[in-house]
Amino acid sequence: MADGIATEIDSPLDEPRLVTEAGVDARVAAIVGPTLIDLGFRIVRVKSSGRDGYTLQIMAERPDGTFTVGDCEVASKAIAPVLDVEDPIDRAYHLELSSPGIDRPLVRVSDFARWAGHLAKVEMEVPVEGRKRFKGVLEGVEGTDAILRRDDAGKDEPAQARLPIADIGEARLILTDELIREALRRAKAAGRAPEDADEGIEQTDDGAPSPDQDVAATGGKPARRWGGTTKGSGPKAASKGRR
Repeated sequence: MADGIATEIDSPLDEPRLVTEAGVDARVAAIVGPTLIDLGFRIVRVKSSGRDGYTLQIMAERPDGTFTVGDCEVASKAIAPVLDVEDPIDRAYHLELSSPGIDRPLVRVSDFARWAGHLAKVEMEVPVEGRKRFKGVLEGVEGTDAILRRDDAGKDEPAQARLPIADIGEARLILTDELIREALRRAKAAGRAPEDADEGIEQTDDGAPSPDQDVAATGGKPARRWGGTTKGSGPKAASKGRR
C-alpha cells in the first residue's frame, strides 16, 4: 500500500459486487448466485440479449479470478435446473456460462486493486467532476474509491481521478500484451491455466508469452464458455455444447 492506496485486497467468495444489473438480469443473478457460491464460484456479470434467438450469458469465476472449461460445465449443469424451476425469462433462451476473459469487467472492490498497473476504461453512472468516461492506468483502491491515472488529462488538470466504485456503471480492463502475460501468469500460478494457453505462444525464459506474440494467439477473448439448453416458455434452443 502506498499513500493509502491498496493494490492487494482480500477477496472472499461472498465479496459483494458493487457493479450490478437491473431488471430480468438482476433476477437471474439473485436466483443463480447462491448455487454458484455452493460450488465455489461467484457471479461476475449477467447479461441477456437477442443474440442467437435469445441468449442469457452468465460470467463467473473463482475468487482467484480463474474459470476453466470444466468449471463452466459444472456451473452450467448446476444452475440450468434452478432456472428451469424459477423460470425468470418469459421465452426460450440459450444459457451460456463463460469466464470473464482477460479484458474482464471490474465489478468488485478487489478487482480494482488486483489489476492495479493495467489500463482500464470506466463509465460512471454519476459524473465525477463533470465527466462520466475515464480511461487510464488503475493505481488501486482507497476505501471504496478506485484510483485511476488518466491518460488524457490536460496540462492544468489533475491526472489522478478518484472514482466511487458504487457509482460506476461499467468498467473493464483494456487488452494489452502486458495484461495478457499477467493474466496467464496468474492462472498458471493458481494451477488453472486455460488448456490451450501454451498453444502457439512463444514464451520467454520466465514462462510468460513473448511480448511480440500476436494478441489473438493468446486467447484474449472471454475464452472459456459452455452452452446449454434451457426450459423457457417456448421450444428449447438447440444445445451448442462446448465451444
